[in-house]
Amino acid sequence: MTHTRAMLLAILVGMGAAWGITQPLSKIAVSEGYRDIGIIFWQFAIGAALLGALLVIRRKALPLQPVHLRFYLLIALIGTILPNWASFTAAVHLPSGILSIVIATVPMMALPIAVGLGMDRFSPARIAGLTLGLLAIIAISAPDSSLPDAGMAIWLPIALIAPFLYACEGNIVGRWGTHGLDAMQVLAGASLVGVLISAPLAWVTGEWIDPRGPWGVPDWAILGSSLAHVAAYVTYVWLVGAAGAVFTAQVGYLVTGFGILWAKLILGEIYSTWVWAALALMMVGLFLVTPRPRAAQPAQ
Repeated sequence: MTHTRAMLLAILVGMGAAWGITQPLSKIAVSEGYRDIGIIFWQFAIGAALLGALLVIRRKALPLQPVHLRFYLLIALIGTILPNWASFTAAVHLPSGILSIVIATVPMMALPIAVGLGMDRFSPARIAGLTLGLLAIIAISAPDSSLPDAGMAIWLPIALIAPFLYACEGNIVGRWGTHGLDAMQVLAGASLVGVLISAPLAWVTGEWIDPRGPWGVPDWAILGSSLAHVAAYVTYVWLVGAAGAVFTAQVGYLVTGFGILWAKLILGEIYSTWVWAALALMMVGLFLVTPRPRAAQPAQ
């Protein structure tokens, strides 16, 4: 490997910071009335434009056979439209830092699904990790002092829809593959299909966001979140090839940590002791659930 470990670690941290900032930016995006479908359309449009340009630079075609179109549709639905609907809906009501902790449950939700599909197995350590993840969610939702308003707890189930769907997406790809597509082709195709779905939905629901301006802070937040997501995703794909899947998977810790840090710096959020306890439980749970290097599959 020609890349130094220090450089790879710096790239990993940068990727975690980029993905982490998308949560507070999402909170800003919905702060003045913009809602899910309108925001999702522009995320798809920006992603499709950038990823399409990258495919052209790489001289890679975007396959459009029926099997590929069905796969793009599936990924667009369970990888963006439905989870982002849940996230943006929850972001109207929940602090950004809470959403960052909740999104860390992806590997914990993915494990039982993988076991059910025969792709993984439970162990005492991983069961303990699942238990700690559950306790983290309880620590957020149960005590009256954990959230700024106790009534916010009813939105936690909505927020949990997103990590559940991401877990389903990962297991579907792991079980049935990507039909010969690389990760960038998958995301570009899903973004293109997502544009075609979300544009009429945004118009019919009255959630269309006029890009002609004048631009306010929420508009810039949508642009910044979309750019950060694409940059982080492309970096993720590259880093898996350069450093391996196990090393790259550690970004999950960083996304949650940076999500809370950015929320404090940008939004000025303040958390109770229960929330910090939930963060600690979630981090330990992630460590126990995530496969160790000896059990990890080699990068494809």
